[in-house]
Amino acid sequence: MRASQLFWHDASRWSESPGGLERAGLVFYFGTRQMLADGALYDSLRQRFPEAHVLGCSTGGQLAGTDVSDDMACALALDFDATTLRVMRADIAGAADSRATGQAIGAGLKGDGLAGVFVLSDGLHVNGSALVEGIVDAVGRGVPVSGGLAGDGADFVETLVGCDGPPMPNAIAAVGFYGDAIRIGHGSAGGWDVFGPMRRITRADGNVLHEVDGKPALDLYKLYLGPEESQNLPGSALLFPLRIFDPRHPERSVVRTILSVDQEAGSMTFAGDMPTGWSAQLMRGNFHRLCAGAAEATQRAVLDAGSAPDTQSAAIFVSCIGRRLLMGQRIDEEIEAATAELSEHCLPVGFYSYGEISPDEESGFCQLHNQTMTVTVLSEEAA
Repeated sequence: MRASQLFWHDASRWSESPGGLERAGLVFYFGTRQMLADGALYDSLRQRFPEAHVLGCSTGGQLAGTDVSDDMACALALDFDATTLRVMRADIAGAADSRATGQAIGAGLKGDGLAGVFVLSDGLHVNGSALVEGIVDAVGRGVPVSGGLAGDGADFVETLVGCDGPPMPNAIAAVGFYGDAIRIGHGSAGGWDVFGPMRRITRADGNVLHEVDGKPALDLYKLYLGPEESQNLPGSALLFPLRIFDPRHPERSVVRTILSVDQEAGSMTFAGDMPTGWSAQLMRGNFHRLCAGAAEATQRAVLDAGSAPDTQSAAIFVSCIGRRLLMGQRIDEEIEAATAELSEHCLPVGFYSYGEISPDEESGFCQLHNQTMTVTVLSEEAA
């Protein structure tokens, strides 16, 4: 496998890292909604790599080298020697269609030799956990699934996803990797700490949380945010995600973050399921723990891939927009901590998302995460 990074500097052209590829079979790209909206960025990549599958999405900031940028889009071009690819694209009308859409995508990718799936999804009109469950239902639990939900900074207005065509809203793209040569490593970690009393989800509908401890869910957040920050919902709630778990299996907890709020109903829509009867506890983060979590996730992905240090590889980082908002101007520290764990032959790209998809470190089950750093490392074993 050979890899090359590209950067979109001035809305007119891509610049490539030294040793750029003559051809590619797969290209990922990430940029802000404003960058992607007119399709020029995609068109330029299509002209540069006419035979490649080209997948990308809007973000809450992209990883340009080892920095986080809102002014420069990034892309990763990959040329495989012995790995075949298949892509699927689907439109989704709303969160209620998430599981069925995931099943359709998984059915289209299922096949002999499927070694892994990478997904880019609309970030506002999907139930991410149901989407992942649908894909896993179709391809089987033995196939790792990773990726993320597209972002729109802290605006939550519209997200865009492209799959061999201009990026569009309400779209989902996925690529399957096939064969014995591909090596895919995964890692995920958080770095958030729980605080406050343990609570119980008493009424929810899919990813819409109505009541906690018998009271409107939105009231809980407003209590902790205060009057001023409550005016900035849903963005301000990203600083206080929820850790949720089935009381029968507390070791299988997941973190959930907010996509939107309904002031009149007092409800909150999350990126994934909020099952009634589950326990919930607020979380908050600090710089040191978040950076340590990013490094830990990268270490796990590198070890999982099992590539030799001198083998060409690529790392796709998907981190949560909530982590970026909390860390502010110190966000580069998270990326520096993560990329320090890569070999000099591994090229990093990535983006800040509305939800991260990765196998769970404890159970091994693929699921939607929030407020985590997830890492997917790709390489090929030499023949």
